[in-house]
Amino acid sequence: MDDAHAPLAAARVAYDDPGLHERDLAPAPLEQLQRWYDEVSAGGAVAEPNAVVLATVDADGLPDARTVLLKGLAARGLALYTHHTSAKGRQLAATPAAALVLPWHPVQRQVRLRGPVERLPDAEVEAYFASRPWGSRIGAHASAQSEEAAGREQLEEAWARAAARWPEDGSGGAVPVPPSWGGYRVRPVEVEFWVGRASRLHDRLVYLPTAPVTAAGPPALDDAAAWRVVRRQP
Repeated sequence: MDDAHAPLAAARVAYDDPGLHERDLAPAPLEQLQRWYDEVSAGGAVAEPNAVVLATVDADGLPDARTVLLKGLAARGLALYTHHTSAKGRQLAATPAAALVLPWHPVQRQVRLRGPVERLPDAEVEAYFASRPWGSRIGAHASAQSEEAAGREQLEEAWARAAARWPEDGSGGAVPVPPSWGGYRVRPVEVEFWVGRASRLHDRLVYLPTAPVTAAGPPALDDAAAWRVVRRQP
């Protein structure tokens, strides 16, 4: 083995969680996900429990992943927001499907989801955008997300122009939603709850639809009768 790789090969964490058993799962994935999210949030070990890795596919068929913030959890799916003209926005337009990972490493848990993606309606986008801090709303106007920047100064100048147009005191009116900005909902066809166990015999319990997914899309995440649970080997 190359000596430069030795530290990586030797790096490991001994997992010691008592585990996740089928009898402990909620009847439907939405309740189980909300239960875990509440526990992780209350524990304080994870700095941003709503930070989620979003994986998409580009025009060449290569996977592309980045960390975004989860901003909605409901029976129909999980919501997030970004620029439609960003790399992920263009990729979702071409291939409207994605995978998500909630990587709660400090508590030896993760949640994996994947499924088709749909755009959020304008009313939901506008309501969420209005709830963001003023600086974040201005930032959405200042950034041509994923495009090359000539330097940091270009971004700061664009931010200053937007801030002057819509001052924080509201004298310029409410900051509007940028035309290129919006939201997406991931509608899972599977939801996996992972817990680290000793000797790498991790628990992987997965909710799957009880019937084939139709053109109407995956079942509601709160419909217990529409989901079954299987255990996968680690």
